[in-house]
Amino acid sequence: MSTELLPRSRSGAPPVAVQVWGDAALFTRPELKVERVSYPVMTPSAAVGVLESIYWKPQFRWRVVSIEVLAPIKQFTQRRNETTDIASLADAVSGRRRLDTVANRVQRNAVCLRDVAYRIHAHVELDKKADKPEAAYRDQFRRRVTRGSCFSQPYLGVREFTAFFSDPDDRPVWQHSEEFGLMLHSVDHSTTPASFTWFEAKLVDGVLSVPEKGIAAGEGV
Repeated sequence: MSTELLPRSRSGAPPVAVQVWGDAALFTRPELKVERVSYPVMTPSAAVGVLESIYWKPQFRWRVVSIEVLAPIKQFTQRRNETTDIASLADAVSGRRRLDTVANRVQRNAVCLRDVAYRIHAHVELDKKADKPEAAYRDQFRRRVTRGSCFSQPYLGVREFTAFFSDPDDRPVWQHSEEFGLMLHSVDHSTTPASFTWFEAKLVDGVLSVPEKGIAAGEGV
């Protein structure tokens, strides 16, 4: 996809791009509680997670503008062990409480994706405390992608589904169009409980365009 067709940043720069792929993915629909069911394609919040695994600084945030789907949608089911014993953020940081995963283990079926591949296009949006120009962060991200450097191993929805990444190549986009309905746009973990925003997701010739902001529940989605 030509970057000339994508939204520019506030400074007029084109988005950076990274290619990601993996053997499996699970982009969980948050409205389904009993069993995990993946969205058909990567969500913007999952794409931000991949980008932050590669390069994150408190001086900026990532805004995804487009996700290209490079492989046909293929699903499979899997039974996963999960735990209902979850520590608070404060307990996790301090190590005050040990999780009893054996006593609180549950098995859940999950509908996952197989053999996925995407090209993520995103902008760097500077925070007020940024001490470098936007271009400096973009260039550092590109260098890290080329070297294969990351702060933590990226994953595709859940940690057991590893994401591999590289500079974008000329792999063609999967020529497919489909309407997915409401899709998760972003998650705000600063609220208790976490709050979500949504958008109407449409795949057009293999390209999922992402609006700048999602819409909260009850605001007309």
